[in-house]
Amino acid sequence: MELAVLVAVSLLIGALVLLVVVALGKHREEQKEESDQNTVTVEEKINGQSERLLPSKKQKPQQRPRKEKPQQHTFSHPLLAASLKAHSGNITCLDFSSNGKYLASCADDRTVRIWSTKDFLEREHRCLRANVELDHATLVSFSPDSRAFITWLANGETIRVFKMNKKDDGSVTFSAAPEDFPQRHKAAVISIGIAETGKFIMTASSDTTILIWDLKGEVLASINTNQMTNAYATVSPCGRFVASCGFTPDVKVWEVCFGKGGDFKEVARAFDLKGHSAGVCCFSFSNDSRRMATVSKDGTWKLWDTDMEYKQQQDPYLLLTGRCQVSEPCRIALSPDARVVAISCGSSLALYSAASGELEEEFQGVHSEEISALHFDINNRFVVTSGDRVIRAFHNTPGYRAAIREMEAMLRKASNEGMRQRLQLQIREAQSALDSVGAVRE
Repeated sequence: MELAVLVAVSLLIGALVLLVVVALGKHREEQKEESDQNTVTVEEKINGQSERLLPSKKQKPQQRPRKEKPQQHTFSHPLLAASLKAHSGNITCLDFSSNGKYLASCADDRTVRIWSTKDFLEREHRCLRANVELDHATLVSFSPDSRAFITWLANGETIRVFKMNKKDDGSVTFSAAPEDFPQRHKAAVISIGIAETGKFIMTASSDTTILIWDLKGEVLASINTNQMTNAYATVSPCGRFVASCGFTPDVKVWEVCFGKGGDFKEVARAFDLKGHSAGVCCFSFSNDSRRMATVSKDGTWKLWDTDMEYKQQQDPYLLLTGRCQVSEPCRIALSPDARVVAISCGSSLALYSAASGELEEEFQGVHSEEISALHFDINNRFVVTSGDRVIRAFHNTPGYRAAIREMEAMLRKASNEGMRQRLQLQIREAQSALDSVGAVRE
């Protein structure tokens, strides 16, 4: 009996001890958890991160996310001859030199690049860089001798002249003129140009003003176009005329007149191109200034014969009207030989036959942004565009086809054997050039 009581008491005491041990253990764990939580809360308050716990030793610290570069616009086409890449900013203007050797491009990266046209078909495209100090150029135009170029400064709102200096070792450097031209325009300048005669410089602003300058920066004349707004202006390749288009459905042309001694005389109204039913977006001259092409908001483009004597009361003659898609900004370029018309709308490009008006080639999404410049090279081989940071040069296959058709027509009429042989040789050469770019002869 006493033994049983002793065993029961021992078990009771053991149970009580066990309960005390368990209770103390739980109390210590709670204190530890509370201490850990307090530590985390303090650290979170210090770091300003109330929801992130400290990483354990086994966990790797999180890496800062890398900044993704914007995806570069890709474009490919069988007729794409070259993509010229060097600018780090958007290209705003292009211009070919009159000798056909160079292409100038300016961009908002504060540089002007000079490209060699003979490298267009090479794998690598070299260029020379001219820095525009404390500003950037929005427009560029070569001098007639291809040894200098002028730029329009975005912030300075004036012309800056750069000379190309060739050293004895063959390298080329650029030097800016000591002084920029004075500020004269009251609105944004949209076009600049130098006469092929070297006698004057033209600048046109978005209001209704065109200024004629001498090469030293003196204003010779101011023209009010009376077109409400100017959309585009240029100097004719012959160096005699300046022309502009804008809100009105016509193109106005003036002759810049000089005396026999080279002194400036006057700016005289020459002729107008009338026929569109809405505002003219852009226009272009052929290399001999005997043809002009216009494109309008009315959805048409027109080819004009301007080989006439306006002083004898002769008017330009409309040769052809073609249909096209028009969305602003819209640009047009007439090939130097007047055989092909190129029209850009948005980021797309279309090539038309100047003889039939038919669409011959079309390129969609050429650039990631709207096309900012459109030109043919002086030798009719390429048509070039800019719109983002890249210049694209396309083979002018419609020009080759047009040349072959014209020579075949001449061959049928040729009576002299020597002429026939020359034409046959020229046709073979043109066909070979056409075949080399994978184009199918019509």
